[in-house]
Amino acid sequence: MLKVGIVGLPNVGKSTLFTALTKKQVDCANFPFCTIEPNVGIVEVPDERLAVLADMSKSEKIIPTAIEFVDIAGLVKGAHKGEGLGNKFLSNIREVDMIVHVVRDFENSDIAHVDGNIDPLRDVEVIETELMMADLGVVEKRLESIERRAISTRDQLLLIQVGALKKWQTALGAGKLASTVELSDKELETVFDVQLLTLKEVLYVVNVDEEAIKKTDWVSPLGEDRVVMPISVKIEAELSVLEAEEAKEFLRELGFNQSGLDRMITKSYEMLELVTFLTTGEKETRAWTVKRGDKAPQAAGKIHTDFEKAFIRAEVIAYDDFVACGSEAVAKEKGKLRVEGKEYIMKDGDVCHFRVGV
Repeated sequence: MLKVGIVGLPNVGKSTLFTALTKKQVDCANFPFCTIEPNVGIVEVPDERLAVLADMSKSEKIIPTAIEFVDIAGLVKGAHKGEGLGNKFLSNIREVDMIVHVVRDFENSDIAHVDGNIDPLRDVEVIETELMMADLGVVEKRLESIERRAISTRDQLLLIQVGALKKWQTALGAGKLASTVELSDKELETVFDVQLLTLKEVLYVVNVDEEAIKKTDWVSPLGEDRVVMPISVKIEAELSVLEAEEAKEFLRELGFNQSGLDRMITKSYEMLELVTFLTTGEKETRAWTVKRGDKAPQAAGKIHTDFEKAFIRAEVIAYDDFVACGSEAVAKEKGKLRVEGKEYIMKDGDVCHFRVGV
């Protein structure tokens, strides 16, 4: 299962967000570093298609796909040098596939800001700088270990790797994220094992007050170069303790048809370049996750590891066709069921049966 790490400075609302997200209570008292060990929660990915298919198939149960969210200890300046809980933060964040960076943009005199005042862009730059400095250390350590050998042996792959590392070194040293550096396919092959923090996808969640979240003309305080989403963590916390129908009514009163958390989960799923395929029957209707570009045998392997090697074919109906036809049998009669082979690239919403050998 893919992991999303929730990060931010102390007291920006990330642990409250995590509590609302997972409905798993964590200690989010009003003081820095209260989140010492990473808290982990498994979160369902919202997908209205499951209930529709389950109703059509008279399924006994519904199993959605999920993402793992990790609430990581708050970061402060100097983390790359071990300040605060820096070493713990950096080791935990290396293990995630993507980052949700929570930034505070609300006033509340009862909740102290670690730097004394509200400045979202400054706060973002504090964490980005710490990540860049940590990455710079990793790059320079690798360069130190291979550069002399590359020059003395004239090993072409090592020389290409040195070139790639130096591009990263230059960018990071100039205060730019590693993700802004363009590397050739050959360069990427030589540095695939260098796991840099600033190569990860980042969704910036700006924690705003109840009035700001209602604005249709809300402007991001973080500029246009970042993927940004406003959320009122206070509202999400209130929604999380309501029954489903009460929560829907509350959202309607606010003028929303989806919670901020559902939007955040869905956006994280998209940014991880994941797609969902579906299986349905009397026993269960289930969502499965594959990476965009995965082929049918890899998808079959998600159901059972043996299925990938024993794959024969996939019987596929697009979700919209399945619903329009009303059943698998009618979809088959109308020619909407396709038989796909080993080279078929999975599409979001494919409703599948896999045929495998013994």
